[in-house]
Amino acid sequence: CCGAGGGQMFKEAEKGDKEVFIERTEEAIETGADIICTACPFCMTMMTDGIKYKNKEEEMKNYDIAELVSMSMGL
Repeated sequence: CCGAGGGQMFKEAEKGDKEVFIERTEEAIETGADIICTACPFCMTMMTDGIKYKNKEEEMKNYDIAELVSMSMGL
């Protein structure tokens, strides 16, 4: 969970904590994945923002599951 569904998108991080989108993006980066697939518009926004924040736009892409299915079908 990116945290946005729980309202984390609209509030500042607690003192001493990272923003949740940064934490989740770092976790994704650590896996070595080059694609993040989301099924939630909030997750899409949070992860896209995280990828930009971490300057990983060339190495990692974020797609909605429908986009990934469409690409796999050659559409």
